[in-house]
Amino acid sequence: MSTAASTIVVGHDGSRFADTALEWALDWAEKAGLSVTVARSWTLRTAPRPSTWEPGYVPPVDDFAAAVRERLVADVADLVTHHPGVEVSYATPRGPAANGLLELSEDAALVAVGPRGLGGFKGLVLGSVSEAVVRHAKCPVVVVRGADDPADAERSLDLD
Repeated sequence: MSTAASTIVVGHDGSRFADTALEWALDWAEKAGLSVTVARSWTLRTAPRPSTWEPGYVPPVDDFAAAVRERLVADVADLVTHHPGVEVSYATPRGPAANGLLELSEDAALVAVGPRGLGGFKGLVLGSVSEAVVRHAKCPVVVVRGADDPADAERSLDLD
């Protein structure tokens, strides 16, 4: 990790867990004077169709990358606008989500992820991407759980 790292990287796949992680990161960045990089990895299979797509025509890869970025910006716009003092940038690495976040972690102060994402098996405490990032990131990692996360609900029960 760079000693001058001043960015929180947030993995965002469009899930409610990712929204919760982004809200936490924006709040923390505002208090700590950090910037936020919202990241979404993609493949040709997971990317939205670019506006240049037509039946029988495969657009250039750059068009898919632009479509992913546009969707990411739109998905997080409401959350980002509530934090006008936080500098927000976007990263859309091509490839597996864990790989993209691990690469971005090399220059980050912190990585924030949700406990699981869109593919999530509800019984898992931690999804595969989150687990890989926790184990291999080059900086500290925060797994942000929401108030409605069953794992948190068990811990917050008052049995007295």
